Amino acid sequence: MIRDKILAEIITIGDEILIGQIVDTNSAWMAVELNKTGISVKQITSISDDEQHILQAFADAEQRADIIIVTGGLGPTKDDITKKTMYQYFGAQSWKTDEETLTIIEKIFAKYNAPLLESNKLQAAVPSNCEVLVNDLGTAPGMLFRKSGKIFISLPGVPYEMINLMERKVLPIITSEFKLGSIVHRTILTVGVGESFLADKLESIENQLPQHIKLAYLPKLGQVRLRLSSYGNNAELLKTEVDAYIEKIAAAIPDNWVAKEDIPLEKVILNIMQSRGLTLSVAESCTGGAISQLFTQHAGCSSVFMGGAITYSNQLKASILDVKSETLKTHGAVSEATINEMVTGALVNFNTDYAIAVSGIAGPDGGQPDKPVGTVWIAVANKNKTIAQKFVFGNKRQQNIERSAVNAFHLLYKLLKSDKID
Repeated sequence: MIRDKILAEIITIGDEILIGQIVDTNSAWMAVELNKTGISVKQITSISDDEQHILQAFADAEQRADIIIVTGGLGPTKDDITKKTMYQYFGAQSWKTDEETLTIIEKIFAKYNAPLLESNKLQAAVPSNCEVLVNDLGTAPGMLFRKSGKIFISLPGVPYEMINLMERKVLPIITSEFKLGSIVHRTILTVGVGESFLADKLESIENQLPQHIKLAYLPKLGQVRLRLSSYGNNAELLKTEVDAYIEKIAAAIPDNWVAKEDIPLEKVILNIMQSRGLTLSVAESCTGGAISQLFTQHAGCSSVFMGGAITYSNQLKASILDVKSETLKTHGAVSEATINEMVTGALVNFNTDYAIAVSGIAGPDGGQPDKPVGTVWIAVANKNKTIAQKFVFGNKRQQNIERSAVNAFHLLYKLLKSDKID
């Protein structure tokens, strides 16, 4: 089965996805892994547990893609209809019991001393014309069907079961049966500028890009990722070509990019400080621990991030960070004077090389005429220098928290950058 370019489509089945009860992380993971092998994901579709919707989605995907991967709807309850619908779509004549799957099911129920119901045993029943992908971590087997030169693969929706089957069964089958090209992605992370500004700066470079290299702008609050994607047969040549354009882009926006890799901004900070042997603490008010959470989600952060305090009240600002009562009374918690004392208090009391402090009005209420909702003061400091800046965001609480974190990271990045120059 040889084709020049292999396209895949991912179909997720389940009402729980469509009503927002769960987030579809399966598709994102699969798309990354398929891209690594040189397969382009043509479309990702989420549909309900409805027979006609599933049949139509299969028919549409068959016209667009070479590989169709389906997740969900393989459980033992009546609302899980994927297997029955696939039986119909692929014209199976009978059911067969996969004995290896049945043995796994029996062992799982015996391990937990749980009653084995007939509905559980039926999970080992599969359409007679499918190839069984044995799921050694769960009760629902994967299934592979072939139709008109296309491959349909059905996987359980439980993430760790899906990942196990993809890694052990699906990806090896795909790479052995298809001649795959290469897909190369490279990303530049920018902070503090919008995509329209970047597009204007990069227009001439974008116009030079050959047809097989595409530039995408991926905006997020306070950040834009610039992703170059290239498809072809020679992986090394593609990497060399894409890397050359990455350097051109970076040279065109020297003050705006912070990383030439696809990593979060806080990880950029951690990497820089770790390489210099520096430590960091935080004093958070309106962000309520969001900055600390972003740092601590990364393994190895303890070599840099020492911790800090969530000083939401004025009482804690005074008792933990040594903010003067007179400062709070005269200027208020959201002020330059207070944020300067907060960041100094963090530096001294937590004994770190650098510190971040944030205090603001996240909203939706609490604003004043001179300090509307969205007003945030941020300071970063080391023993020689303090940078404090006032921001006025919008009236949406969560966005204000996220913007505060991003801008705190950006200020700290600039301080670290200037320290290296000095």
